[in-house]
Amino acid sequence: MKAVLTTTARTGKTTGTVKAVITVLQTVGGALTHLGLSRGLDDIADVLGKTLVVELVAAELDPKSGQEKTTITSYAHKIGKYGSETYYETIFEIPKDFDEVGAIAIENEHHKEMFVKNIVFDGFSNGSIDVACNSWIHSKFDNTEKRVFFANKSYLPSQTPSGLKRYREKELKTLRGDGQGERKTSDRIYDYDVYNDLGDPDSDDDLARPVIGGAEHPYPRRCRTGRPRTKKDPLSESRSSIVYVPRDEAFSEVKQMTFSAKTVYSVLHALVPSLKTSIIDRDLGFPHFTAIDNLFDQGFLLPDIPTTGFLGNIIPRLVRFMSDKGRSVVRFETPELIYRDKFAWIRDAEFGRQTLAGVNPCCIKLVTEWPMKSKLDPKVYGPSESAITTELVKQEIGGFTTVEEALKQKKLFVLDYHDVLLPYVNKVRELKGTTLYGSRTLFFLTPKGTLRPLAIELTRPPVDGKSEWKQVFQPCWDPTGIWLWRLAKAHVLAHDSGYHELVSHWLRTHCCTEPYIIATNRQLSAMHPIYRLLHPHLRYTMEINALARQFLINANGIIESAFSPGKYSMELSSAAYDQLWQFDLEALPVDLISRGMAVEDPNAPHGLKLTIEDYPYASDGLLLWDAIKQWVTDYVSYYYPEANLIQSDTELQAWWTEIRTVGHGDKKDEPWWPELKTPDDLIGILTTIIWVASGHHAAVNFGQFDFGGYFPNRPTIARTQMPTEDPNDEEKKQFLERPEEFLLKCFPSQIQATVVMAVLDVLSNHSPDEEYIGEQIQPYWVDDKVITAAFERFNGRLKEIEGIIDGRNADATNLMNRAGAGVVPYELLKPFSEAGVTGKGVPNSTSI
Repeated sequence: MKAVLTTTARTGKTTGTVKAVITVLQTVGGALTHLGLSRGLDDIADVLGKTLVVELVAAELDPKSGQEKTTITSYAHKIGKYGSETYYETIFEIPKDFDEVGAIAIENEHHKEMFVKNIVFDGFSNGSIDVACNSWIHSKFDNTEKRVFFANKSYLPSQTPSGLKRYREKELKTLRGDGQGERKTSDRIYDYDVYNDLGDPDSDDDLARPVIGGAEHPYPRRCRTGRPRTKKDPLSESRSSIVYVPRDEAFSEVKQMTFSAKTVYSVLHALVPSLKTSIIDRDLGFPHFTAIDNLFDQGFLLPDIPTTGFLGNIIPRLVRFMSDKGRSVVRFETPELIYRDKFAWIRDAEFGRQTLAGVNPCCIKLVTEWPMKSKLDPKVYGPSESAITTELVKQEIGGFTTVEEALKQKKLFVLDYHDVLLPYVNKVRELKGTTLYGSRTLFFLTPKGTLRPLAIELTRPPVDGKSEWKQVFQPCWDPTGIWLWRLAKAHVLAHDSGYHELVSHWLRTHCCTEPYIIATNRQLSAMHPIYRLLHPHLRYTMEINALARQFLINANGIIESAFSPGKYSMELSSAAYDQLWQFDLEALPVDLISRGMAVEDPNAPHGLKLTIEDYPYASDGLLLWDAIKQWVTDYVSYYYPEANLIQSDTELQAWWTEIRTVGHGDKKDEPWWPELKTPDDLIGILTTIIWVASGHHAAVNFGQFDFGGYFPNRPTIARTQMPTEDPNDEEKKQFLERPEEFLLKCFPSQIQATVVMAVLDVLSNHSPDEEYIGEQIQPYWVDDKVITAAFERFNGRLKEIEGIIDGRNADATNLMNRAGAGVVPYELLKPFSEAGVTGKGVPNSTSI
């Protein structure tokens, strides 16, 4: 976080002595914990009182000479320690004509970086100044350039005080870098690159992956690291154990330690029942449903420890963690869905409910054409018309209405993964241990406002001389039909899980937000009001994205190993970005309208009338959207009372241009990008960015363990084909004799299921230092009465929203999609939460 002055630094003419106390946090690997020769030299520096050099920078130029005033410099010396904090003190003699303090520059005399929490100045005529740094300060031996922190008052570029103009420009130049060389851990440089670091061709040809980003596979850009290229593929970047992110993007100490501990405990400490067997046979499935239940009820014995590879590096820490009490059994916590209703996952009503109030509630669409048709080339992929016919639908809805009337009354909805998946079906089927179909799932809106599934269509395109295979499955009462329906649901849920993780979650939040972060730091000064508005919502995302590139979305990582698309996962994500992603559609109201889930209505709440009134994601999301938009409106209106201030703001215009033409450069020529000419334009852009980073991410992230921790409810992979597609005699016999065993073989293997369960537990976890939306005012606003009042209104509205959501979740009579016997209440968009896996809470940023 950039430093700010939390009380006014406009001190007027000041004379006399000012004392400053600097608080430095003890950090793992930081200045206060490193060993060796440099530690000894740093201890000597502490004794000599030369730990930090602190300079005060005047806001204005000297009126007589027109030059910058001489900075006031003083050394800080160590004065004590309390807990994890060490304190340094320095004294300044302030001359009479220095006037307003505009910035503070710090030089670290240690040989190692240190983490400076804040600096408190006492002695100014208007009171103390508390500079909240919360930033790493590099050693002068690594970089002679001083760190600069600006005072709390925000300035548009044209309003910058004369004494700070050079500092403002220099800081931005430093953050942009020169685009050359490999980045060091201590660097603060923000730059762009394509996703060319997911594969590892030098280790194994099978780990080679195409570059994601560019004409062939369009994609947002990620942060440039500058690592060398691989030997086998000059287009790919080599991998390493450390992935660079700009230094201040790293997790805070509490968040970092919590994330690490949670990862060790969940991902590497709770792998699979009988890990030795699973490593030998990674295809081994669960023998019966009781074995799945045992993951929660009885747990499993710790396996032997692998001595090499990723697991071998960290499982020993896990064993020490568990061995201090002699325990040898690991158990998963019971997910909320199964805790409330063990059999919820079987029921069609729950299947329908979760499309509106589950972990992926943003894909359901209104059916607007009949029959449903594909937009893919029929010469390649087969006939475009859906096999779900009018006769079939009439059979399912009975005498309630005709299909034409159902369309007119907006009663038919679809979960459509046909066109996005079908081009990958034949390629995925060449991989071992997985399969894929294109799919459509049709739902009917009942009079009680719930969705009833009517039919599932699974499609395989033509391949190897075989014509297209397409079949429709329906709920039914005969034994064979019941099991075929369950299998078809398993395939659709695997499609939904893969699309959710790769598109709704990773692409739309983590991935698409990274260019906003890079552009914000490259083009908006830390004293720019829009930088300060966005900063809380962009914090930590680059660090978690780097971890994802290292372990989750990389070649043979967790996504490729346990989700249906396998090695084509990121190509599929790229295709979704290319075909479906639009910035304007990321705004919740526009998204709902585009999917037919709402229509504009000036007389309705939020100006929208929902097609399904009891749509928890939409109804709660619109509450949060409106609260964010009002806060942004108050903020933008304060700093930009006139449109010409938007148009003349060089930093702001460069920021929006860079997001469109560089960060999302593969879509730079699309006509749907909003203009940035008026305050309303800016309000819309900022509200969308903040919503995506906070509300949308919370909705698709923090329910992952509750809904996916019991994997039969949301299998991440379907490993076997439907028994009606080219069955051999043995498969047909097995299905007819032991359909439960056939379903278990289709589900994820033991190693796939347990690793994913553990990862979902981590991703659903709130850190103890989580920063929730609208909870704490940023220190650079506390002295501004207008902004403080607007933020307090925002905070108050969020507390009201909590109460509204609680009230909705108590209405089991009218809101059956969020309340009822055994139903998990919809709390994913409740703004605040305690730490842990809670299924609620909206953090400021996409931080996990």
